[in-house]
Amino acid sequence: MKYYVSVKFANTNRSYYFGTDDETIKVGDFVVVETIIGKEMATVISDLELLEKLKFGLEIKPLLRKATIEDVRQFNLSAQSAISASKIFEKYVNKHKLNMNLINSQYTLDKSKILFIYVSDERVDFRELLKDLANELHCRIELKQINARERAQMVGGIGTCGLPLCCTTFLNQFDGVSLNRAKNQMLSINIPKLSGQCGKLMCCLKFEDDLYSEERKKYPPIGTKITIDNKEYKISSYNILTKIIRLDANDDALFLTLDEIKKYLNRDKNGK
Repeated sequence: MKYYVSVKFANTNRSYYFGTDDETIKVGDFVVVETIIGKEMATVISDLELLEKLKFGLEIKPLLRKATIEDVRQFNLSAQSAISASKIFEKYVNKHKLNMNLINSQYTLDKSKILFIYVSDERVDFRELLKDLANELHCRIELKQINARERAQMVGGIGTCGLPLCCTTFLNQFDGVSLNRAKNQMLSINIPKLSGQCGKLMCCLKFEDDLYSEERKKYPPIGTKITIDNKEYKISSYNILTKIIRLDANDDALFLTLDEIKKYLNRDKNGK
């Protein structure tokens, strides 16, 4: 393969790379690709680029072909069939009283397999459900349980920063985000404000944590005592972005810059 392109599937906001030797492929073309689910149709969203320029650690699979008129027709039929299959799925979920919330259903292009993606707070025994679905749908069936972060990735949305969610654009894996990261960044522990669309702590807390850890090395520890105008103060907090440090005494508070604090600390150290 000489080139690669970026493609997007109908059921996700993320893009994926596929390789090709077809120099006629352009933005907006429908193409057929092979995924872990099976054959799917996608839309090309980037121009051809030389594969040797791609810095990507994972294997690039080949793009199978441009979609034909028949592929497009079959894709539309499969999409309609998936809607009907969703209703069947929900019918049997209710029948067996299972705690499963369907997020998406998707047939492969040839309708040989259907994937049901669902959310549940617990592990579900769906053996009887599979039997009922197989008897009615007459194809291979795969059930995939996803967590809250993966659900947000599928649904998409806008974060508090005003940009599309990280998980729908570039984030490939979800690592745990602990409250210690918020504490390290000296944020007020307000869980609703620190949570993303998924209800979990925002992933950006992880991205910014290393920078905050490095910047904190420039600041004196919380509790450091400083004498100013014959009054003893203690450093109680600081804002890394504004470089403003708060000092508290029993009946007073001061707000000084980092440079001002360093001058006082050097004075105390030198005894002047």
